[in-house]
Amino acid sequence: MSLLIGDLMAGALWTPIGNSCRRGFKGPEKYICDAGVLGEMQASDRYVMMERTARDEMDMAEDVHKLCEHCMDTLLNWLVAAAEVTASVHKLTKHSLDAALQEARNRMTTIAAMKLEGVYESVYNARWSHVVEVSGGEGTEMEVKEGKPKHSWNYKKVGDTFEKDDGVRKSGEVPPRLMVLTSDKGWPYTLNLLRGAGNDFFINCEVDRVWQIVERDLTKWISNFHLTLNPSPLPRVLIGTPGIGKSMAAGSYLLYQLLHYDVEKIQVVVHCFGGRDAYVFDKTTKIVTRYSDEDMCISELRNLRERGMKGYIIYDVAKKGTPPLRHFAPSTGWGMSVVSSPKATNYDEWEKQTKASRIIMNCPDEMDVKAMCTWMKRGLGQDKQAEYWEMVEKHMDNVGPIPRHILDADEYGRRTKDVMRALRWINIGDQGKYFTQGGEKKWYSEDPSHKLVKIVRVREKVHLRTSLMHLYVSILGF
Repeated sequence: MSLLIGDLMAGALWTPIGNSCRRGFKGPEKYICDAGVLGEMQASDRYVMMERTARDEMDMAEDVHKLCEHCMDTLLNWLVAAAEVTASVHKLTKHSLDAALQEARNRMTTIAAMKLEGVYESVYNARWSHVVEVSGGEGTEMEVKEGKPKHSWNYKKVGDTFEKDDGVRKSGEVPPRLMVLTSDKGWPYTLNLLRGAGNDFFINCEVDRVWQIVERDLTKWISNFHLTLNPSPLPRVLIGTPGIGKSMAAGSYLLYQLLHYDVEKIQVVVHCFGGRDAYVFDKTTKIVTRYSDEDMCISELRNLRERGMKGYIIYDVAKKGTPPLRHFAPSTGWGMSVVSSPKATNYDEWEKQTKASRIIMNCPDEMDVKAMCTWMKRGLGQDKQAEYWEMVEKHMDNVGPIPRHILDADEYGRRTKDVMRALRWINIGDQGKYFTQGGEKKWYSEDPSHKLVKIVRVREKVHLRTSLMHLYVSILGF
């Protein structure tokens, strides 16, 4: 659909009528002086046909120029064009472009779309397990249990958002330390990787909090829907330290919960990566379709909206330089959350254009990490579990509570080398060059310091804190 409209019009409607002939049709009396001969010629079927063709070509040339002035130079732009733009061109031009668009859709559907058997059921029916804290002879221990816990975390309102409420609970209502979801066929995030990342992911209170915020957005939107004033849920940008589980955990958890959300209110959930690989979950047919072309994905989302379906998009900025297009989501009836590292160029334009609000996801705390270790080594004896936790605890002391870099010895080794390499490029005394505090300005990190960032959610200005192996930056958000 990146085909230029000018090339399309020139190719699809080419005729042997040259520029000199077109001038002749505009003023034939300049070339034929005999009125009788002129009248006879103009009355002939051949002349009428050629005159109509020439007029159509001139109208189309005028339309192409007009569309280019509105930046409507490709079929994709024509697909998302405003009604007043499409109404401004001649009828033949509109019909030709609509036909070309449909042909492109049909061709790209064959090439780019793939139905994934069994994935919908696997994700929808993912198995629950959880880890709880139990009091033992030597302090608090962890225990793995099957199934979904009876109680989860409570939250309290803090300003415009909410935080986990650690208030006193009744006996037997203690929440789990960690929850786990397992899908036998994997998740879109794992299916999108060259090497699988496992079929399960961890849910701590930070991951669950992301869903609580999105669910609240949906409730507000549905209860106050207005086609003009409130056409879509509040757009969101999810930011956090790279490696803590934004993509795998928070993204997959949003997908799972949205699939279980009332089908009368949300019929489609899309999980996409860099705009290119998109997994479209149709809740009405219980079918998952994978699209490997961004233009085709956008076209399909427009088709779904035209059929009256509402949906939600989880857009993972999976690769550098793949920020979402402003028009990626349909303009009405669809919500969207962008999942990104703190590199501002991944999302800042989209955030500004859509007036999105941020969700800041904190790193897991020490007990969350210990629960992860317990679940990962649940089949081993206590000695092996203790040995593994001791190793991870040392890793965490050095590089912070980032699961990607501390749960595996090889990953920890690579992280350590990256940190030391980055530190050689940074003048710690000149840290103001690399960061701004408290969200006063957009934070850009195009230098080696990006690898050392730990994002912390705050609601007021705090001092920047550094240590040998960590650099911390606070970003205002919810």
